Amino acid sequence: MKKRLILSMCLVIALTVSACGSKDVGNNNEQTKAPVKTETSGKDLKVQLGPNPETLDPALNSAVDGGNMLLHAFECLLVVDEDGKLAPGQAEDWDISEDGLTWTFQLRDGLKWSNGEVLTANDFVYSWKRVCDPEIAAPYAETVLGMVKGYEEAIGGNIDALAVSAPDDKTFVVELNSNCSFFGSLAAFATLSPVNEATVTANKDAWAVNASTYISNGPFYMKEWVPGSHIIFAKNPNFWNASAVKLDTLTFLLMEDSNASYNAYNTGEALFIKDVPTEEIPSLGGNQEFHVEPIIGTYYLSLNNNLNAFKDAKVRKALSLAIDRNYVANTLMQGTYTAASNFMGPGWSDTDGSSFITNANGGAPYIDTANVDANLVEAKKLLEDAGYKDGIGFPVITYSTNDSGYHKVVAEYLQQAWAELGITLEVNIMEWASFTPARRAGEYDVARNGWVGDYSDPSNMLDLLYSSNGNNDGKFNNAEYDAAMNISRTTLDLTERSQALHKAEDILMSEAACIPLAYYNDFWLQSSKITGSWHSPYGYWFFMYADVTE
Repeated sequence: MKKRLILSMCLVIALTVSACGSKDVGNNNEQTKAPVKTETSGKDLKVQLGPNPETLDPALNSAVDGGNMLLHAFECLLVVDEDGKLAPGQAEDWDISEDGLTWTFQLRDGLKWSNGEVLTANDFVYSWKRVCDPEIAAPYAETVLGMVKGYEEAIGGNIDALAVSAPDDKTFVVELNSNCSFFGSLAAFATLSPVNEATVTANKDAWAVNASTYISNGPFYMKEWVPGSHIIFAKNPNFWNASAVKLDTLTFLLMEDSNASYNAYNTGEALFIKDVPTEEIPSLGGNQEFHVEPIIGTYYLSLNNNLNAFKDAKVRKALSLAIDRNYVANTLMQGTYTAASNFMGPGWSDTDGSSFITNANGGAPYIDTANVDANLVEAKKLLEDAGYKDGIGFPVITYSTNDSGYHKVVAEYLQQAWAELGITLEVNIMEWASFTPARRAGEYDVARNGWVGDYSDPSNMLDLLYSSNGNNDGKFNNAEYDAAMNISRTTLDLTERSQALHKAEDILMSEAACIPLAYYNDFWLQSSKITGSWHSPYGYWFFMYADVTE
């Protein structure tokens, strides 16, 4: 296969999910201004995780950059600690009934909102029901609450049917339809953060775009948001663990251009940047401030299954097999990603605690990424069997992506790879603010996508292809797939659940419901002056208890 791409044309990187969503791994592409000098006092940490987030409403966010900000502004019932284990958050204790169907959370004494008002269990009742409100259209609703009793009625408009209650101000009770072993992880997930009913009601959608109305309950509260420049979060004196917060302010520099980010790092304006120019990567080897760590997630392509061009699975499989994944991961992405042979990559846990990918497909990869020539031969045959020999009669299709990181160079490569099949691909570069809503609405032919896990249970990613999932951007609809996922949600037998999850991936890969390209790694620059922060395999950085030393 010929590869004529000139890498220097696109060696600019800005990696984000996911993913949460999707927790999507892909940076915003909104025009950003040079950062202005922010007015902060006391101990301030400036970090760069991407440009303007699409949303900072916990119910609506599905991207990792927004998610990273949310976990500093809000705190859920439970949290994930530095060791990746569940720990008390707003709830100091929790109890699970013997049958696993009732979870009872006991809130801490003296909880308050950032504006000083009292926070009670009823705030969680309101917030969780809001996630199910069809008018809100929360993309994660089914994923995080689909197992709760009354969910179907709630999304149908009767949100009070959701079985969450507050017997008293400090007790929050959730009743499930079926045992969910990872429900604790959901109780720690940002979508289920409490939001202040008064400010949401008074300001509607605008509550989450203005510092004066952005009331939160976490370690920090929003002090200032200058779009295209920065968001300043200040220490929340009303946070229950405020004494452990060492920073006075945490400033997110809203930058997409990786060269600008790199310059901010080198001048000391930022002590942490996520967007590192790819041309600098070779020179950063051995630099103790350059970090590379794996995360659980996959960079993939969504095909709009509502379009006639992609109705035939043979077409979808042909497009998938025509791609040289090793070239994408190791040459285009300079080894910062890993070629994907499966949809579910390393890091996902099977029901017995073993590696999910090791047990998938009888232990064999779904796609032989090393056998590029044979894959291309099979791809051409599949396309011919679908009635498009040498691509004749196949319509011109468009690939939508945002212009950051490796996204553009991957798009240019796909044009060449699919030209080998006789298919013409046009590229549509979109701004981030427009890209993700359009993709979610199915307003595209083929689109860049990605997901980083919110927890290690494989259902977190396999649910993306469930027919009614809000993050099913490709609109894949397969009754057998849904049936397998339904079994995984309801069975109490761990072996049966494992088999159902693996069957779902078998169907997904057989049908080429989407096209996995590569597995993610995170890499970033972080000053040695930062202490007490950590990075999780879910693609998040935790700065709430960080310190800055000289």
